[in-house]
Amino acid sequence: MTAELVRGQNHPLPRTRLEIRVSAGTPIVAGATLGDERGQVRAAERVAHPGSPALPGVEVSRQAAADHRLAVDLEALDEGVHRVGVLLALPLGTPGPSRFAAVAAPFVAVTGLDGTEIASFTITGLSEESAVVALELYRRQGAWKVRAVGQGYAGGLADLLADHGLPGAGQLAAAIQEAIAVGVSRSVAAPPPRASDDARVRAAGASVAGGPTQAAGPTQAGTAQPGVEPPTAEPPAAVPQQAVGDGGPISYTHPRRRTAAPPPPPPAPPAAAPGEPPRPVAGDAGGWSMDERLYNQVWGMFEDLARAVAAYRSAVDFADSREEQELDRALSDPRGRMGTAGDLAREAARAKREDLVTRAREVLDRELAQLTAESEVVEPALPPAYARWSSPVWQGYRVPMELPMALRIGDVRLPERPELRIPMLVRLPLERGLWIDAGRVGSEVAAFMDPEQIKGLAVDTAVAIAARLLAVYPAHEFTVHVIDPAGSAAARLAPLTRAGVVAAPPAAGAEGVAQVLARLTERVDLVQMAVRGGAGADALPPTLDTSEQLLIVNDFPHGFDDRALNQLRYLADEGPSVGVHLLMVADRDDASEYGPVLHPLWRSLLRLTPVPEDHLADPWVGHAWTYEPPLAPAGSLILEQVLGQVGDARSAWPR
Repeated sequence: MTAELVRGQNHPLPRTRLEIRVSAGTPIVAGATLGDERGQVRAAERVAHPGSPALPGVEVSRQAAADHRLAVDLEALDEGVHRVGVLLALPLGTPGPSRFAAVAAPFVAVTGLDGTEIASFTITGLSEESAVVALELYRRQGAWKVRAVGQGYAGGLADLLADHGLPGAGQLAAAIQEAIAVGVSRSVAAPPPRASDDARVRAAGASVAGGPTQAAGPTQAGTAQPGVEPPTAEPPAAVPQQAVGDGGPISYTHPRRRTAAPPPPPPAPPAAAPGEPPRPVAGDAGGWSMDERLYNQVWGMFEDLARAVAAYRSAVDFADSREEQELDRALSDPRGRMGTAGDLAREAARAKREDLVTRAREVLDRELAQLTAESEVVEPALPPAYARWSSPVWQGYRVPMELPMALRIGDVRLPERPELRIPMLVRLPLERGLWIDAGRVGSEVAAFMDPEQIKGLAVDTAVAIAARLLAVYPAHEFTVHVIDPAGSAAARLAPLTRAGVVAAPPAAGAEGVAQVLARLTERVDLVQMAVRGGAGADALPPTLDTSEQLLIVNDFPHGFDDRALNQLRYLADEGPSVGVHLLMVADRDDASEYGPVLHPLWRSLLRLTPVPEDHLADPWVGHAWTYEPPLAPAGSLILEQVLGQVGDARSAWPR
């Protein structure tokens, strides 16, 4: 029987090997403090956090996530540990809420390794706090109990740790936030909330009455953009916008698109045989358009795979733990360790473990088979923005008139089923820049490659992503700039330059770098001033290009002086909100001489790799997903063909 605790209530713990499961609905950080009889934490080495996730008896997640599973082995704690505090914190300095009043009430459950729930606690009543002690496991008269605490701290982790008597609490809190920021830079952001169907219907009605409207493209939850009202539970009807150049208000954060009546719902799936799971159908997720339905379906597959594998791995951990416990009990008597009795005990423990793992694998295989069948249906139905380069849909490509919701920038997979690849979709316009790591990345594939070969593949990956961006934007709504200071990537950048889809030849030398950065920095400044002042398009210089801008930077930091470096950081921080996006090809080691000054730059970008590597984390349970770049098949000319059509459409567009 599960005990549903209220603040201050306690409950005995019948087991010593536990999982603490946390669900918050938004990415948060989970950690643990190891205290003495009075709950005092004597050293930073007694705090488990993303920068130091494993301590004797406790292991926590390495990054912020909406769901966490903390492993606790009370018997493995040091003798001086009498209290284990479970702390939760919001990642500060990153997009997202900064106080718990803005998020759903966190739910915490203490379970056995088999998933049996022992006690749970919903933390309500939080307001301005950004850190909270959720639970406390404590030892009393030789037995362990759990207490629901729910003590929040408006001063964040620094106040929480100081309240536990930790020397240097502020420094450790800063280090934890630094580790969180590093984790955020490798995380795939969860999809933003969507407007309700009723709101979309009202928006469509307004568009019919008043003309074209701006698309209600949701933004990252909790992130305010200049000139855009923050999302609400019930968004207002869209306001008709005037055409560019007529002096009316204009949005610089998202291109306008037409709003049409919703397409008919997908056909009902064929009836499945009795006892079989329903047959998957492409586009059966919720959404106003087929584009949105497929987007939501892909994200649903991503989440289903993450949670199915998490359950399997938890079951395997439980089986291993149970085998160890049974062996300890059976062989605790020295007289039973030798001979037939010992062999039988070992064999029985191994057999039970194999049975548990086999049953868990059967459940996982059923989940994987269903997801594989869904992938086989969904993948051929994806539009160009979501499809691989090898998809036949690209053979019929035409330059679009409207911007899709998202863009595929690669695939992700897990080792339990490596052939099941989930499209990695990012919302458009890009909410953060991209960094293609041209260094010796941590994958086994890269270990046997020449450094120059890795750098070449990194440029190829940047070209492939830039080509996909150009292909999904209307011809007049996307402009690409390239900085290649030493001209080292001229051959690999040729598909872009030959097609005429770049604003100018790649900038070379320090002077070329300075000129491109100065133009884009000025554009960000002017558009930000216009947005904040509520000015119309006629307030901007007539020569200003108001389309979305992409800056590709190769061979960083060659050709960059201190001024150029500061401008690049400014573009990375401020550019996305006003339509200027950064795509860097760089080896972080090459810029190591700048030291910590560049840490914010790297953290602000989503790191991708030119070869498969397991460096991305999902927003639910934090698995390490293997990322595969969106390169065109060897020998294929599809990328050049698509860029050629984009170039022709740009040339034909009236200036």
